[in-house]
Amino acid sequence: MGAFILRRFLALIPILLGVSLITFFSMHLTPGDPVDQILADNANREAAENLRRHLGLEDPLPIQYGRWLGHAVRGDLGRSLLTNAPVLDEILERLPNTIRLALAGMAVASLIGIPLGLLAAVSKRRWLDSTIMLVALAGLSMPSFWLALLLVLIFAVNLGWFPALGDQGWRSMVLPALTLGVVYAAIIARLTRSSMLEVMRHEYMQTARAKGLHERTVVLRHALRNAMIPVLTVIGIQFGNLLAGTVIIESVFARSGLGSLAIRAIQARDFPVVQGIVLFYATFYILSSLLVDLLYGVLDPRIRYD
Repeated sequence: MGAFILRRFLALIPILLGVSLITFFSMHLTPGDPVDQILADNANREAAENLRRHLGLEDPLPIQYGRWLGHAVRGDLGRSLLTNAPVLDEILERLPNTIRLALAGMAVASLIGIPLGLLAAVSKRRWLDSTIMLVALAGLSMPSFWLALLLVLIFAVNLGWFPALGDQGWRSMVLPALTLGVVYAAIIARLTRSSMLEVMRHEYMQTARAKGLHERTVVLRHALRNAMIPVLTVIGIQFGNLLAGTVIIESVFARSGLGSLAIRAIQARDFPVVQGIVLFYATFYILSSLLVDLLYGVLDPRIRYD
């Protein structure tokens, strides 16, 4: 297993290099000048040129990228062009809020999606199965920002159960986590159903029933554990997507996190901050996939990492 983990970590290098390269040149090729954002409309041309020279923005893009990459491999992601604060400090300050929101959203998705998918599988071709799949299809089709506004209108404005904005306490986490979790719960429910139906067709399920085991024991102990392997894969992959989904949710609910920081940096053409955030997102996405691969061995002892 040690060699497997080492190979996966070595694979991080070209992936993160490619992500940083694409992000760097994409940001620099978009219209807009960060100097204009910093100085606004009050600075003269000479001041703008001096600031651009001070920030190193006059150098060719390959030189700028090489300079940034040289600092990044030493753990220095540069300084924000807007606030002059270290990018790494700004990311680490907001990272816990984003991770908590993503974990809460994935918990909601799993707690809703897996039981619904299991219930739909054991109720195959009945009205309950059709109803659950219809609800899952509605969840997949629903834009997250529209659902967020709908939840705010119902539970914050009309009922007053939860705050509409901010990130103070667990009550402010409920609506954002529910918004994030609903879409991914629909994905998990559909996959859990199909995976359960596939497993329940195997011969060893008939053998378990022939031994006189209770149907609930057969479903939960024998079928669900084997069916969870592809579901776990999707949960791990979707966790990376869910982290990226916090960008919209944090903006709608005015939460302080990497998503709101990314939007502010994109609007201000704050190149170092955007590059650092994208690098963090890519790293978490890859590490979540690695964790899923390692958990395979827990769910299925037949899997080896030789």
